[in-house]
Amino acid sequence: MMKFTGKLKEPIIDYITGRLTILFEPCEDFRQAYEELKGCDKLSLEIKKYRRKRSLDANAYYWVLIGKLAKVLHLSNPELHNMMLCKYGQPELFDGKTVYTTIPDTESSEKKVANAMDYHLKPTSQVREGNDGVMYRTYKLLRGSSTYNSEEMARLIDGLIGCCKDAGIPDAEIATPDEKRLLKERYGVEL
Repeated sequence: MMKFTGKLKEPIIDYITGRLTILFEPCEDFRQAYEELKGCDKLSLEIKKYRRKRSLDANAYYWVLIGKLAKVLHLSNPELHNMMLCKYGQPELFDGKTVYTTIPDTESSEKKVANAMDYHLKPTSQVREGNDGVMYRTYKLLRGSSTYNSEEMARLIDGLIGCCKDAGIPDAEIATPDEKRLLKERYGVEL
């Protein structure tokens, strides 16, 4: 799979067939991709608004803060990470629709969901009895933070910083002067 950034140019319409030709001006060198794909009868193309990916520095910083706050709150890192995703995270969408699932409404299920790292679920208030007589809670499926763009990661980090402050973690332990500068420059997050 090849990914390119660029911009759409004015489309060309074949007035005889009525078919549209899309012109895309890539920022990157497209020649190798063109040579590899020019003989293909059919290609798949996805076009979406460009968003700068979050940096790995942001991810590392996020997990350092998760570790600090988890220690103060006596929680596991996965449990706190899932709490942050429930508060500040993004839903997983399929064809533009939020995905929901039901899980037995038990303490063991709740604990398993709270500590999961392969999936992230946010509980809803909807609980109902299944055909088997068991009570089931509905959960919303959330995206993992590794899929977040800069804007989404900024919201998550900003929320985590607020929680760190609420827990009494001093600003000096939340971020170094360099981290503060980077957070401000890259994400608009201020301490």
